[in-house]
Amino acid sequence: MPLLIENSSNISYQMSDSAVLEVLGAFIRETRLSQNKTQEDVAIAAGIQRMTLVRIEKGSGGTMATLIRLLRCLEQFHVLNQFLLPAQISPMKLAKLEQRKRHRARPKKRSEKDKRNDKQSDW
Repeated sequence: MPLLIENSSNISYQMSDSAVLEVLGAFIRETRLSQNKTQEDVAIAAGIQRMTLVRIEKGSGGTMATLIRLLRCLEQFHVLNQFLLPAQISPMKLAKLEQRKRHRARPKKRSEKDKRNDKQSDW
C-alpha cells in the first residue's frame, strides 16, 4: 500500500534530514497500521524494543539495520530494490573475455588409444 504524504510528491534534496526521517517513520507507521499490527507485534517480529519503533515512527532516527528489520517484518523489502545497481563489467574484463572467445573450431585431439587402434588396422 503506497504511503500518501500531504503536500509532497517526492522526497527532495531541499528536505532536511529530520524531514526525511519523518517521512520514513510515517511510512513504517502507516504500513504497520494498514496491516493491523501493534507496535509491540512489529517490535517483537523485528527483534527490537518497542520504544525504538516509537522513536522511528516519530522520525527520531534509528539504524539502517533496524530499518531493514522493520521492512522485512512488514513485508516491504521490495522498496530496497530502488538501491540495486545494474551489473557492470569493466572494459578491461570485457576485453579479456573477448580474447578468450572462440573464433574458430578445432578438430578434436585423438587419444593415444585411437592412434594405436589405427595402426593395428589391416585396412
